[in-house]
Amino acid sequence: MANNNNEKILDGRAAIVTGGARGIGLAVTRRLHEMGAAVVVADSGVSIAGENPDAAVAEKVSAELGARAAAFTDDIADAAAARAAVELAITKFGGLDIVVNNAAILRDGFIFKSVPANWDAVIRTNLSGPFYVLAAATPHLREQAKAGRASGRIINITSSAGLYGNFGQSAYASAKAGLLGLTRVVAMDMARSGVTCNAIAPFAATRVTETIQPANEAQARYKERALKIAPTFVAELVAYLCSPAAQRISGQLLGVRGREVFLFSQPRPIEKTVMPAEGSVEASLTQAFKERFAGKLIDLATDLEVFNTEPVI
Repeated sequence: MANNNNEKILDGRAAIVTGGARGIGLAVTRRLHEMGAAVVVADSGVSIAGENPDAAVAEKVSAELGARAAAFTDDIADAAAARAAVELAITKFGGLDIVVNNAAILRDGFIFKSVPANWDAVIRTNLSGPFYVLAAATPHLREQAKAGRASGRIINITSSAGLYGNFGQSAYASAKAGLLGLTRVVAMDMARSGVTCNAIAPFAATRVTETIQPANEAQARYKERALKIAPTFVAELVAYLCSPAAQRISGQLLGVRGREVFLFSQPRPIEKTVMPAEGSVEASLTQAFKERFAGKLIDLATDLEVFNTEPVI
């Protein structure tokens, strides 16, 4: 994708991008840097399963970007490490304005074959990690807003797996669904400070898509198409949400697939029935499911099947 808009509208701003040295995170890091932001590249260099950390991964990216970048290579899913990353941004760059929670690991397995340790690891990195970072960052974002600094931006990278579900991804989908709940609460908590918080469900070629084992032909088509999409498109939407033009956008769930940008609905009641005070509750609910709820129940299509059409790139 050609983008000639390299105006330095983020000049003087500082960002933390977790998982910022590879895939979507790297694309976001580069785009924010192009727009003038200083960036803490927070990436421990672990495998997609969260193993074998390698500090050189983030250090290489930081060295390439130069003075307006700093590598942070500790595990961001540790509360003390999250605080240290925030302090690094403030000490080195004079403040913190943008937080992009992108770091994630994947340990799939059917629920009936699940391993508790894998659940714990995925929830720790994919959900607790973003919480720790925001718990450390938001007090500074509030104080900076009070002091007259331009309001901050928070973007949480979620997944369509957390919205639709997918086979064998109980931990990953649960963490990503939880990230949407965290996004909503943080948007509310920070509204008076003018700090925005949004979630993005990305579609791009990443280490996650490489691990997909298609369960049927529709999922195989999804994998083939997803692997065509560069993560730069996701970075463009992140950059827009960090711009002054997006000041009034908060608490939203967005998707980006190539040049397509989706505004997702969020769970709200779509129908209602009232159980009787007397008589058969079973009969009442049976009638409701046959009449009021009929045709409105959500099917069990996975995200891979829903988005298996050709992307616009």
